[in-house]
Amino acid sequence: MALRKSSFFVRFIALGLAAHAYVGLRLIPDLGVGLPGALVGALLLLASCIVIPLGMLSRSSGRQPFGDRMAWIGLLAMGFFSSLFVLTVIRDAALLLAWFAALGGLSVPWPGLRQGSAIAVPALALLASAVGFYNARRRAPVVDVDLPIADLPAALEGYTIVQLSDIHVGPTIKRGYVQAIVDATNALAPDLIAITGDVVDGNVAQLRDHAAPLGQLRARQGVYLVTGNHEYYSGAAPWVAEFRRLGLHVLQNEHVNLKTQDATLVVAGVTDYSAGAFDPQQRSNPVRALAGAPAAAVRILLAHQPRSAVAAEPVGYDVQLSGHTHGGQFLPWRFFVRLQQPYVAGLHRHGRMWLYISRGTGYWGPPKRLGASSEITRLRLRRA
Repeated sequence: MALRKSSFFVRFIALGLAAHAYVGLRLIPDLGVGLPGALVGALLLLASCIVIPLGMLSRSSGRQPFGDRMAWIGLLAMGFFSSLFVLTVIRDAALLLAWFAALGGLSVPWPGLRQGSAIAVPALALLASAVGFYNARRRAPVVDVDLPIADLPAALEGYTIVQLSDIHVGPTIKRGYVQAIVDATNALAPDLIAITGDVVDGNVAQLRDHAAPLGQLRARQGVYLVTGNHEYYSGAAPWVAEFRRLGLHVLQNEHVNLKTQDATLVVAGVTDYSAGAFDPQQRSNPVRALAGAPAAAVRILLAHQPRSAVAAEPVGYDVQLSGHTHGGQFLPWRFFVRLQQPYVAGLHRHGRMWLYISRGTGYWGPPKRLGASSEITRLRLRRA
């Protein structure tokens, strides 16, 4: 495992160096800033190349507050450079189109076009990072979603579930951020709270105090949680024990039956789709999660990754609640989510089952959300 991590990090640094070199070679010569300005630009890119991997490494550092401060610097640099790189690629594509236009006989003001676009790219990257930072750091807004269920018992009409997902308590998401989420969720007075994984990014010793407000969550029929892939990166067993100590009901390939008057709601939960790679005994199993459930009940599955729907739908679930994707979090990564997951965000019909995918209540990595707002999701059961 350590060897695989080391190999990944070497490849990450190599790709980072190549990407920074590409941006520097494509932008700096066209900025028209002379040799001193070019040196400043090159030094800034070199600094970015250094602080991004240092920021990632510092997340596991036991030295605080240095580790968190370094993580902030590295993750902010990562978010800015991501936009800088993408916009540089877009600029090159636009220049290529302009070159073809010039071949076709159109007059193209090359010097002004090259310099103006070279200045625009970092300016737009900075603007995107500022807007994305605001979107990521504000408290997630409440999103209302109706789930139409055929033959829904009258007792469950309007039943309210608040879904939280992908909070990612870690180097930049701390107790105050979590407390704001908890307060907003409790103010909704839901019947049930569902937490669909990736709650933390770090071990229990580092983050226990920052995750503690989750123990204040209150709902009429309880708070239920399933593990995400990041729980396994951070040590799933200690975190499951900590979540249970906080009073959260962790569902690991199992279910509970909740009665409302004469109606039964089954809430099942599976371990993360990838859990079996960490522990074969933890392999995600939607079939086992529903074993022995009442046949006539409304059945809801909590599963971190949307792709669990492929195995869950034939079992007879009415609804699956998932997260994991962050809705792409910021452009252009939304377009790459579909390479791994069947859906990106929102409500979808998967066979006979409804699948709702939260865009996440926090964020992962760079404190940046652009084109994919965070959410506290209030879902209501409605008779179809």
